[in-house]
Amino acid sequence: MHRLLRYLKGYERETVLAPLFKMLEACFELLVPLVVAAIVDTGIQNRDVGQIARQGGLLVLLAVVGLASSVTAQYFAAKTALGYGTALRRDLYHHINTLSYTELDGIGTPTLVTRMTSDINQLQNGVNMTLRLLLRSPFIVIGALIMALSISPQMTAWFLLVTVLISLVIYLIMRITVPRYHQAQSMLDKVTLLTRENYVGTRVVRAFSRQEDEIRDFTKTNDTLKKVQTTAGRISALMNPMTYLIVNFGIIVVLVRGGALVNDGALTQGEIIALISYMNQILTNLLRMADLVISVTRALASGIRVNELLKTPTGMPDPAESGAKELAPAEGAPAVTFDHVTFTYKDAGAPSLTDLDFRAMSGQTIGVIGGTGSGKSTLVNLIARFYDATEGKVELYGHDVRQYPFAQLRTMIGVVPQRAVLFTGTIRDNMRWACPNATDEQIWAALEIAQAADFVRGKPKGLDEPVETAGRNFSGGQRQRLTIARALVPRPAVLILDDSASALDYATDAALRKALKEKTSGMTVFIVSQRATAVQRADRILVLDDGALAGSGTHAELLKTCEVYREICLSQLSREEVEKTV
Repeated sequence: MHRLLRYLKGYERETVLAPLFKMLEACFELLVPLVVAAIVDTGIQNRDVGQIARQGGLLVLLAVVGLASSVTAQYFAAKTALGYGTALRRDLYHHINTLSYTELDGIGTPTLVTRMTSDINQLQNGVNMTLRLLLRSPFIVIGALIMALSISPQMTAWFLLVTVLISLVIYLIMRITVPRYHQAQSMLDKVTLLTRENYVGTRVVRAFSRQEDEIRDFTKTNDTLKKVQTTAGRISALMNPMTYLIVNFGIIVVLVRGGALVNDGALTQGEIIALISYMNQILTNLLRMADLVISVTRALASGIRVNELLKTPTGMPDPAESGAKELAPAEGAPAVTFDHVTFTYKDAGAPSLTDLDFRAMSGQTIGVIGGTGSGKSTLVNLIARFYDATEGKVELYGHDVRQYPFAQLRTMIGVVPQRAVLFTGTIRDNMRWACPNATDEQIWAALEIAQAADFVRGKPKGLDEPVETAGRNFSGGQRQRLTIARALVPRPAVLILDDSASALDYATDAALRKALKEKTSGMTVFIVSQRATAVQRADRILVLDDGALAGSGTHAELLKTCEVYREICLSQLSREEVEKTV
């Protein structure tokens, strides 16, 4: 956990001043019962109005100075906690962005969201409570016992007994409730998972009329969380009545025993009032200590979860961090080379790609086709280095992709994923994601190739048309064309279209492929598709079957030599149409 303490750097002064001002406030609070005792024993008993006024003024002064100390301490504690949470959240977000797809797949989105939000908030609250109460509450408890001892050593034994009993009750209740709070935090992950699944898949849920089933599953999980939290809350609710019961019995003992001592002249009435005040101070601050322990325990549980994430090493470090420089393309080298590449996902039972070996030259259009689960997306993900090959190597212009700094690699490769993702802003903002300084001419040229220029011109604000969350104000086909245009704006050396035209009609798809062929001279284009018509005019077609390369060549060659490819074509086109394409 010491790893998380470094995020207090820069707030050393506030970390020291907050507890000190709380200690100062505690000192003034411990003096109040003595002043009240003096008012009773000297002012009221002697009917000395002047003494009452002076002591009353002293009480007001103690209250004002105590309030100022408390506000100052709260300010420093809040400033430190917020700064701590901000720094930790920033570093955690940065670390998550360094993780490869392998780590992200294993951790899961709901866990990442919970740890970025709820867990860090728990840590932030823990820091705040620690700075405010860690020194103050124990100081007042010990101080109250010492002050009671100075007033009446005979009564101090009762104070110790009451303190021990209250502490025992608090300890037993916390021992039962703290594990339940840990369980509740874990259950929150499951609630987040179900919420996200239903939000992302709301159309699917409605299409299959699964609303009632999803509501039932969510309600069941949410009720389990509610049950855990309610159980912990009910047990915690016993703390106040039980501790106040003990304190009230203690006060009765003080009054009965103290009354006898007052009759004997060993104590004064004011001192009895002071003793009762000190007993209430002990109770109040023991309860605050309980709140502190619960808060810190929650924070520690959350800290372990956050620390686990921070300690998760990336399996794909950026070569630039090791001092790697940008690489110049090797003269005459293929654009992309797969040298006997095998890839297996983490914890998978079998490889997803097996012994792939091929070359793609600059300017070529490479089609990738195969059945569902044949490894098409995995193949192009290795080119962009979203994953690293398990065996063999992937080369880009004569260099292993693992040698390229990420910034250079991402500039050289434009990727259009299967799921079209747009970001809040405007069309122009989205077009400039890969090229912040792109001119309108560059953007319009990319939109023309992507067959998106016409509908963008039809928008009232053109390039300044707002894009809502996830691009929901555009149709599926429009989103796909905009994401293709976004990848084309910087004119990458290699363009990967991972089944990114699935929402386009055949005419638009054909126009897109024609524009890519004619207007992307020198660009190596990988087209991943389920449609045979989308890849049949490619310079070379890679046919995948269960992760292996079943065939490689032109459309005409594969119809004669590759049974898998021929079956795909015949399943989508009539025999006459297939023969016409040869």
